[in-house]
Amino acid sequence: MADAKTVIEQAYAAFNRRDIVAALALMTYDVSWPKASEGGKVVGKEEIRAYWTRQWAEFDPHVDPLAITQDDEGAIRVRVHQLVKSLQGDVLADSEVFHVFTMHSGLIAAMNLGDEADAAAGPSAAFAHRS
Repeated sequence: MADAKTVIEQAYAAFNRRDIVAALALMTYDVSWPKASEGGKVVGKEEIRAYWTRQWAEFDPHVDPLAITQDDEGAIRVRVHQLVKSLQGDVLADSEVFHVFTMHSGLIAAMNLGDEADAAAGPSAAFAHRS
């Protein structure tokens, strides 16, 4: 799991720097990703690029991994501190959540929200307040 942990830590760091190119380089071409601020999912690097661009135009999210563990099926569960601010700097959400990653050939193949039953139902609670 050491390599997977490093890849995931690098992905969070790139996301927090708003370095889309570096983050996407750590993912498979057909990566599946939840749209936490909108609800639903996107598939593929270009869809993630478009989603993050929209998200960052409306919110200022920052996500730091606190603990990374691997379950018996190989999924990697990450407890993160998630701080979401408006573009004006107001704190909209400050919480710990879980992200669950699937890796393939050393790259991120999927990320799911670990503490929410149905990502397709709508935005994550952290993004419930629109700026």
